Amino acid sequence: MVNYRVGEARESQESLTSATEEISAITGQKPKLCKAKKAVAAFKIRQNDPLALKVTLRGQRMYDFVEKLFNLILPRLRDFKGMPLNAFDDAGNYNLTIKDQTLFPEINLDKANKIRSVQITIKINTSSKEDSKMLLSALGFPFEKAN
Repeated sequence: MVNYRVGEARESQESLTSATEEISAITGQKPKLCKAKKAVAAFKIRQNDPLALKVTLRGQRMYDFVEKLFNLILPRLRDFKGMPLNAFDDAGNYNLTIKDQTLFPEINLDKANKIRSVQITIKINTSSKEDSKMLLSALGFPFEKAN
């Protein structure tokens, strides 16, 4: 699952359109707009305000995205030494954040009006973190080397 926060879209429809085009280019799929279910005054959020765009990738698109992530995006990260092992949740899913969407080759640097982070969750149907780690390692996931 790929998640793209768009909180600034409350003020500007242009920002939401730009973010939608970017995540569509990155994933090859149209995103779903996630809206606020209720108002939260502390965050200045009203009910039905746009919060995020999300895409759930399955099948061949998922494998293509993971391959692009491993071979193109992660090597472009500054000081990349491998993915941390502590990013697994209790269900065995792996969560990572790419802090700059312009690392993706599909993003046109001239059209990107704001630097956004891309949250990626790799959902795995296993019962433990160890099984998930073994599966991702078999797929070629670049984990940090243990000292």
